[in-house]
Amino acid sequence: MSFINDESFLLPNKYARELYFNYAEKQPIIDYHCHLPPEQIAEDKIFENLTQIWIYGDHYKWRAMRTLGVNEKYITGNGSDEEKFRAWAKTVPYTMRNPLYHWTHLELKRYFGVETLLSEKTADEVYREVSQKLNTPEYSCRNLLKRMNVEVVCTTEDPTDKLEHHQKLAGSDYEVKMTTSFRPDKAIMIASEGFNDYISKLGEAAEMSIESFDGLRDALKKRIQYFHDNGSRVADHGLEYIYSEDYTEAEVKAIFEKRITGKEVTGGEALKFQSAVLRFLAETYCEYGWVQQFHLGALRNNNSRMNTLLGPDTGWDSIGDFPQAIALSRFLNKLDTENKLARTILYNLNPADNEVMATMVGNFNDGSVKGKVQFGSGWWFLDQKDGMTRQMNALSNMGLISCFVGMLTDSRSFLSFPRHEYFRRLLCNLFGEEIQNGELPADMEWIGKIISDICYNNAKEYFAF
Repeated sequence: MSFINDESFLLPNKYARELYFNYAEKQPIIDYHCHLPPEQIAEDKIFENLTQIWIYGDHYKWRAMRTLGVNEKYITGNGSDEEKFRAWAKTVPYTMRNPLYHWTHLELKRYFGVETLLSEKTADEVYREVSQKLNTPEYSCRNLLKRMNVEVVCTTEDPTDKLEHHQKLAGSDYEVKMTTSFRPDKAIMIASEGFNDYISKLGEAAEMSIESFDGLRDALKKRIQYFHDNGSRVADHGLEYIYSEDYTEAEVKAIFEKRITGKEVTGGEALKFQSAVLRFLAETYCEYGWVQQFHLGALRNNNSRMNTLLGPDTGWDSIGDFPQAIALSRFLNKLDTENKLARTILYNLNPADNEVMATMVGNFNDGSVKGKVQFGSGWWFLDQKDGMTRQMNALSNMGLISCFVGMLTDSRSFLSFPRHEYFRRLLCNLFGEEIQNGELPADMEWIGKIISDICYNNAKEYFAF
């Protein structure tokens, strides 16, 4: 029997299976952080074929194909959709022990009922069968989300975004709620090449001219208000590490003026500015009652040659080994001291930082909100069996996994939602193994409640979407 047809997949004992099938499997999904294109949901896009929905934009698959020696023509190049799919199908059997192997077959099974193991031999058969289904309204973007029991999907937008697609969907009778998170990183990274152009664009969105640091803060707050008025209650940042340098108002104002007049800023000046903007944003999130998320530790755009050819987010990023603890502690402590610390989720990309994050969140859980500061789920390179298990073990050992808000996809793919199933099976197995070993009581009702909370209830309460 193939693993995709085996109900005991990742659930090797009866306790794990009881927890999964009775308490986890049917919980709705609150996907509180992803990168799905909101226009495709608003327009209820119907994809022409499996390549377009499955391979376009998926740098996980691209990295695997490149490693196998597939020519870029059949990855991001001008190869036909059929050729690209065959190249991916040829790659799949070589992905064993990479999460792509499990994800690939779970997605084919859960969305399309395809139980065939994908390979070069079965490529054309699978491509035809699934593409025919995708070409029908039953498999439109909105119906794909409903098929996976998605209750809320939270996309990620820049402060300059008009949110017209969210507005369009909010005015419809679609059952799945689409909201957004505010991602202002471009307004922080003052040393980046396009910073001045971005500030002009931000000013246009805020309907004002940004000529000073005070103007930048005003513009950002206007856009936060705009997002808030359109239902957003979440912010997100993708940073190497938290910025928490000491600075004065005068210093930051001078640094901003220096940069917008075309002069270069030093590394030390950039850190002071980034610290000031990040703190202002965090204080504003608290004022609005938002949740702030920090995805920390990615070393991006390592391959300059390929980044020049293909641009960012095309598969040239990796885990970084940045120091995290001291600056993160300073940042959270400054906010907490002034009672301006919003609900916060911390994600690390380096697994060496698991225990740092698991203990850091406990420093600022003050009893005001259940799980106010969270150690976020395994992210990016860590959203696989070992990475998620290690994150949950660190959280269990050093905090309360019972307060955990659970899994998210962080994906650009409409076919990625079986990752919630993957997570839920692993979660149930952790508890099931310890029940079987006599380390936890066989109180299935109570432990089932904890499982249900992690899969759904905690996120429902925490985000209040």
